[in-house]
Amino acid sequence: MAKARAIIKRRKAVQNIKKITRTMELIATARFRKALDRATQAEAYTRKIAEIVADLRGTSSQVSHPLLEERAPVRRVAVLVLTSNRGLAGSYNGNVLRMATRNYEEHQESGRPVNLEVSGKRGIAFLKFRRIPIDTTYTTFEDRPQFEEVEVLANQYIGQFLRGEIDRLEVVYTKFLSSSRQVPVTETLLPMTVAQVGEDTSRHPAKGAAPGRKVAHVPYEFLPDPASILEEIVPASFKVRLFKCFLDAAVSEQIMRMIAMRGATENADEMVKTLTRQYNRARQSQITRELSEIIGGAAALE
Repeated sequence: MAKARAIIKRRKAVQNIKKITRTMELIATARFRKALDRATQAEAYTRKIAEIVADLRGTSSQVSHPLLEERAPVRRVAVLVLTSNRGLAGSYNGNVLRMATRNYEEHQESGRPVNLEVSGKRGIAFLKFRRIPIDTTYTTFEDRPQFEEVEVLANQYIGQFLRGEIDRLEVVYTKFLSSSRQVPVTETLLPMTVAQVGEDTSRHPAKGAAPGRKVAHVPYEFLPDPASILEEIVPASFKVRLFKCFLDAAVSEQIMRMIAMRGATENADEMVKTLTRQYNRARQSQITRELSEIIGGAAALE
């Protein structure tokens, strides 16, 4: 009977864990939907402002902005790594941190100093364990990053870039492509390039456009002049691109946590079924043994 009781206790513990993982899955699903709505709303704005920047640069080859100028050689790089504050998200943090570590080692081999900045407690703990020096840490960006918070960070990077303190800004995060595909990437946000803008506009064609057909740009009349407009719109474009990175990271985190908790719930369900079968066999063996003892005792009395 002791074995059967142990199985019952273990099955009850697994059932309690199943309730927890199921609840976490539902919470992650709700947060994912909210984060996806915010990312979808920001995507249209990000795409349109990128198209305007490309059109402004296309009006004249002499129109330029300090944030669009390539610097050679690159002497100092700032790397921002976006991870989560909480775990239980599958391989979300591991994929980003592997790419960030590889990126950091490549810069070290090239002899370029790196300003390493990390958002998320998981990334901070991992890099400290690897004894990789971290210059700045952020733990305030949760699953609902606010534009006002990201704008403060973006203004810092713009100031550092204009003062020559950094020559490049790279962001390592998980890019959201679809509900079934999220990939860790390293994107260079500063200096901004027309190639990046063209990539964004070609990846997301206008609504109703035929697949494989280039979207025609609308001819604009820029007043007072393209240079003045570019002076205002380029920093805004950088801010929304950085904000989009945070939104993509938040959506990807909730998706991978939802998938991880769903897998844990299914595994717990299978374990409960296995323990139930083990308990039934143990109980059946015990009953058979007791019946054999009763029959044997009755035969001995005869």
